[in-house]
Amino acid sequence: MSVKMQQPPQMADERTLSTRSAVGTVFGLEMRQRLRGRAWYIMLAVWFVVIAAVFLLALATMGSYMDIGPMLFDLVVGFVLFFGLLVAPGLSANAVNGDRAAGTLAVLQVTLLTPGQLLAGKWLASWVGSLAFLVLSAPFIFWALALGGVPASEAFISLGMLALELGLVCAIGVGVSAIANRPLFSIVATYMLVALLSLGTLITFGLSTALVMEEAEVTTSYYSYPMPAENLDDQSPEPQPGDPECTTETFVQPVAHTERITWMLAANPFVVVADAVPYSRSAADAGQSGDFGYVENYRPPGVMEGISQQVRNFQAGPDYNVTCAESQGLARDVDDKFPIWPLGLLLQSLLAGGLLLLGYRRLRTPVRRLAQGTRIA
Repeated sequence: MSVKMQQPPQMADERTLSTRSAVGTVFGLEMRQRLRGRAWYIMLAVWFVVIAAVFLLALATMGSYMDIGPMLFDLVVGFVLFFGLLVAPGLSANAVNGDRAAGTLAVLQVTLLTPGQLLAGKWLASWVGSLAFLVLSAPFIFWALALGGVPASEAFISLGMLALELGLVCAIGVGVSAIANRPLFSIVATYMLVALLSLGTLITFGLSTALVMEEAEVTTSYYSYPMPAENLDDQSPEPQPGDPECTTETFVQPVAHTERITWMLAANPFVVVADAVPYSRSAADAGQSGDFGYVENYRPPGVMEGISQQVRNFQAGPDYNVTCAESQGLARDVDDKFPIWPLGLLLQSLLAGGLLLLGYRRLRTPVRRLAQGTRIA
């Protein structure tokens, strides 16, 4: 008589959770923990008051401008990005090691959650938390849009790029929090990385201009006001200057070949957002050079539009022929170069992805080696 052997049932640790269910579970736990705290609502209230105060103050100050919409729009976008870069690291830089310090990370690690699902859930919760601040800022962006002068496409692309930048900064913070043991260290390290992207790129670019200086022949044009001949008769009125004339001079001077080093600015969050927005200002909006040397209907570019114009000038390289219109403030006519914001998103994504990969390896269990003083549970 033969006995048929049955296959043993699968062990419980061989079962897996679906990615959607696992990430949703971690996301729900993180959001409930954030929403319970009173500090969350206090920060949102302070954020709204600050944004409203800046917007209303700018509206009162620049209310005399005929075309105030574009300037207010750029101001709000730049201000939201600046403060978003300050808020996002605080929401994400202790997402993992905060649980490790509290002794609750090990409880999650012994479940069916994988390190990737754990990181994804915490990153998603941090990103959604930072988007709440962006949502509170959206009314002022659309208020500036309602004032006219800004196409709707610019507003939606700006909001999308702001959301994307906040997501990348949150990914950097979550990656650092998974690598570092101490929450304080991870918060400081995340802020340093954000400062490196925002200010470090500018400093590096500025110092590198000395390395790309060369002597070149430059033609510069400017308006001059010829004075008429003086009349020796004391009773005659004072001579008045004549109509301005465009004077051209050519001389040799050092110029910086910024087209060789502009890539250093690609990872800057402000450059990424400013360069991605398709500014569609007409020539009448920007102003035209009048017959008497001044710029008619000139509207200076806003904060973000000015950054975009300056980066395009850097990409174009030195200006060997400065026209009279440019000397009066009109933007330089440069050929459209390859946009720099895709390269910036690529560099930021590589940084965030590398940190998350290191954090993934740090969260794998069982752990062979632990730092001294690390709390397990």
